[in-house]
Amino acid sequence: QVQLVESGGGLVQAGGSLRLSCAASGGTFSHLAMGWFRQAPGKEREFVAAISQGGGASAYLDSVKGRFTISRDNANNTVYLQMNSLKPEDTAVYYCAAGFSFSRSTQGYAYWGQGTQVTVSS
Repeated sequence: QVQLVESGGGLVQAGGSLRLSCAASGGTFSHLAMGWFRQAPGKEREFVAAISQGGGASAYLDSVKGRFTISRDNANNTVYLQMNSLKPEDTAVYYCAAGFSFSRSTQGYAYWGQGTQVTVSS
């Protein structure tokens, strides 16, 4: 069973930056594709970014391209989401997810963290 713990959320002004971290345990991290999703109040959970097992492939939601960067450290079982030029519409609970295939869909991920709140003030 894979456990995921997110950290790094918080309150930031528009234009600011945050870096989310997700520490994984209980599995072979290098075998897992990793993703970040977010869910705003009253909205469905949406894909934000994903990275393949070896880190050679990544994908992004169009609205975050050029502002967010996903990366991973397989030696330390951690995936990151660097978020720059944050906008109020980025406000949401951000979830880390792990699965065995590189996917933009929530259905592609078997394991989920508890989420971390990101709030961007205008």
